[in-house]
Amino acid sequence: MSMPATSSDRAKVVSKLPGWLRQSLKVRTAQLGIEIQTAVEQGIDAWCDLASATASVDTAGAESFSTFLPPGQWEEFRSIAEDRRVSLIQGLAQSVQLWLDTNPAPDVQRPDVTRRIVVCNQKGGVGKTAITAGVGEALSEDPNRLFPVRVAKALAAALRAGDAQADASDTDTDPLDIEKLPGHGLRVLLVDFDPQCHLTNQLGAAPLAMNGDSLTNHMAGEPKGDLRDLLVSVDDEHFGGRLHLLPACHDAFLLDVRLSAVRAREAALERALMPLEADYDVIIVDCPPSLGLSMDAAAYYGRRRDGEGPGQSGALIVVQAEDSSADAYDLLTNQIEDLRNDLALDIDYLGIVVNLYDGRRGYIATSSLQGWIDIKDPRVVGLITDLKEQKEAVRMKQPLLSYAPASQQAVAMRALAREIS
Repeated sequence: MSMPATSSDRAKVVSKLPGWLRQSLKVRTAQLGIEIQTAVEQGIDAWCDLASATASVDTAGAESFSTFLPPGQWEEFRSIAEDRRVSLIQGLAQSVQLWLDTNPAPDVQRPDVTRRIVVCNQKGGVGKTAITAGVGEALSEDPNRLFPVRVAKALAAALRAGDAQADASDTDTDPLDIEKLPGHGLRVLLVDFDPQCHLTNQLGAAPLAMNGDSLTNHMAGEPKGDLRDLLVSVDDEHFGGRLHLLPACHDAFLLDVRLSAVRAREAALERALMPLEADYDVIIVDCPPSLGLSMDAAAYYGRRRDGEGPGQSGALIVVQAEDSSADAYDLLTNQIEDLRNDLALDIDYLGIVVNLYDGRRGYIATSSLQGWIDIKDPRVVGLITDLKEQKEAVRMKQPLLSYAPASQQAVAMRALAREIS
């Protein structure tokens, strides 16, 4: 059946499609950035132009499906389906399948130069580890599935209002503020560069043994094996083998001492990780709360390389909406500026992430948030609320985006990943 649509010159059509085919249609149109009604229109046109019906499609369990088509197209389709002795449901299913077959999923867009994201702040306890993991998880999600993402305009509105729906008892976002988008499908390496091993522990891996090989040994020029042998895959079922972790070792507490004897020590992290870069699209480094030589090496690793555009790699600074984060921010940016000037480097700021935000804390939180927004350069690129799902995921030693994929924090992590992509 069909009836005129009041909002356009199209006609509303109600038929049926099997759930699996409708889901494939949703994913593919999202991947290609077109509307579902446009895809169905194109599929029906192509089906009607064929000399005969295509191979039969399994329509068992077909459920109600509606869309809007140009006036007269559905009537023409009905007539041709009748001539071919094909039911309307089968004809529509064949049309959609034909469109899918002729509009394949786009290839994952991989960077020409492996992106390096250095997640940092001299202050501990701001949630650098959670942001490192969340961004890496979001970038490695399945490109053939749809995930809820907070749209950019919603982030902007939240920042303007100084409010991130901080009611900790409510984990649901306003459906008007989110949309379903495909995962990025990127190959991501998370590097635990902190001797406290928080990222390693939170993702359920074991810290490396003190008497074995480690990133510290490779940076100090004393490797005991291939760094690849230390990598751990993170939740293959959810991330499809695209997300890996380089665990930390407590020997990193001595890294600054060992680096003091290394020539060109600011490049030590780059020398260690360079052999791994061909295997990954993005490498994200979870830095320790330190302003020592290790932070110099991390900042140097995130510098802009030849052939790399501005903002592809650089420092992502994690803060909280309170005064001590501002003091630590000044110390960190001064160190990066000194490194920029001393070595004539381009080190880009990817932005500021205000983490663990709770507007119920009143003036301290809201005024501090406004202070971060007022900086402008670097700008605030993420606002992550202080809710229970992240804490639960840490307790369960599971990635947040597989533990609670529809939670408000997971939705915000995906938005952050897109803001800095």
